[in-house]
Amino acid sequence: MNRIRILRNLAAVLTLGASLCAAPLRAQIPPTTSLPPPPPASPTPDPPNPNPKSKSKPNTDSAVQSAPDQPQWDPLRAEKDLQVGKYYMKKGDFDAAIDRFEDATLAKPGYAIPFLYLGEAYEKKNRKKPAARAYQRYLDLYPQAEDADKIRKKIEKLNQEIDKDKSKM
Repeated sequence: MNRIRILRNLAAVLTLGASLCAAPLRAQIPPTTSLPPPPPASPTPDPPNPNPKSKSKPNTDSAVQSAPDQPQWDPLRAEKDLQVGKYYMKKGDFDAAIDRFEDATLAKPGYAIPFLYLGEAYEKKNRKKPAARAYQRYLDLYPQAEDADKIRKKIEKLNQEIDKDKSKM
């Protein structure tokens, strides 16, 4: 008795499965009648120019030209830029490191760490004013930083050196 029930259920499942598999095959057969092609689109006339003195320029802008090459908010790219920037710092290529740290600040604007490294890179390049600005931005974004006192002292020292350089000129 059990075997008969099992065989009936198996037959029902196989029949159902076969009918489900066959249904898409019938749907793929192209129809025998075809629709007439759509009429050609007629060009729309330009709207009248309210100001006849100014000539309208054709729109030469395209999505490829106006779209940024990289998305603005990209935290993963920011982390990668930090890693590559640190690598360049170790190698002594401070210009490349600055570029990477600036990219990281753009990819994740509220992230304080790139500003710290950016300040260090500017300081190594002896660019005191941008270094002080980067350090200050780091403190603005992360005021409770463990190294906040050390960074404040660096900013003071840089500002004193900037003032000295101004007085020499």
